[in-house]
Amino acid sequence: MTTIAATATAVPPHVLSRELVKEYFGRTFPLSRRRLEAMLEVLDNSRIDRRYSLFPVDYLVETRSLTQRNSEYRENAIGLARKVAEEALARANRNAADVDMIITVSCTGFMIPSVDAYLVSEMGFRSDVRRLPITELGCAAGAVGLTRAWEYLHAHPRGTALLIAVELPTLTFQRRDISQANLISAALFGDGAAAAVITGAPGGGPAILDSQSYLFPSSIDAMGFELKDSGFHIVLSREVPQLIREKIGALVDCLLSRHGLTREQIRAFVLHPGGQKLLSYMQQELGLCSCQIQPSWDVLRDYGNLSSASVLFVLHEWMARGEAKAGDHGLLAAFGPGFSAEMLLLQWT
Repeated sequence: MTTIAATATAVPPHVLSRELVKEYFGRTFPLSRRRLEAMLEVLDNSRIDRRYSLFPVDYLVETRSLTQRNSEYRENAIGLARKVAEEALARANRNAADVDMIITVSCTGFMIPSVDAYLVSEMGFRSDVRRLPITELGCAAGAVGLTRAWEYLHAHPRGTALLIAVELPTLTFQRRDISQANLISAALFGDGAAAAVITGAPGGGPAILDSQSYLFPSSIDAMGFELKDSGFHIVLSREVPQLIREKIGALVDCLLSRHGLTREQIRAFVLHPGGQKLLSYMQQELGLCSCQIQPSWDVLRDYGNLSSASVLFVLHEWMARGEAKAGDHGLLAAFGPGFSAEMLLLQWT
């Protein structure tokens, strides 16, 4: 049985409150009065109270080269990754030498060697530890990382895997880009990191029973990044929430039916809080009330969208609150570029 033994989360020190973001929107972007008012309304309806950033907002909005931004990514990604890795391992009563595979996921910066290579020497991982860095799956990568760990532990049932997600989307901020996608990105994403320890031994956390991937047809342009001289520029179609709305019910039912389960038998819906509209559509289409996905709403409110780390923040909340009991089933779902969905069926032990 493959079990998620422990999780951990971390955010950088600077708070981007909704009011602060509203104040800087008009100063930073050259928008018409009508368009600015529309964006302020978007912020008010976002259900995001605060997000976190590596840097104070005055520095964050400065124009910086891709070289400078990527240097800031490298310097800070390693520290945040180490922090959550150490905390998750401690909660799982393991040390670095116990880890057989490290999976790192991130899409908001680029570094070779990848962050895991730095952690091997800094934290004392074994020289024969297997490493899998994943960089192009966006918000879905946290869920995909859990799937890859589950598959590895099927082949090595006595092993231990460590998943680390580090996302620093504020480093992709583009003040000269007034496309709707970039404005929404500036209102939605925040920085943070999460880790999970997954083992082949029985434990007190949720076991992974199954997983499912789905690539939406004809959706290649729905989400992603374009890399330009000035850095990462977000690609984000307004159709993304509708894409999910049309498919989420059938995708969930397909995964559950393989195990003779229905939606009514799921206690923990661990849903990626990609935004207010996306989360509302999933709630509606799955026939849920807000209380059934409260951890997702809480993560959206307190952190915004943390890309690949978001669904791990939600999982962390479910595990910390203790509302799911032994025998209860859970469904974890996240979405990312491609356009794609990744889902896992869980059962608390």
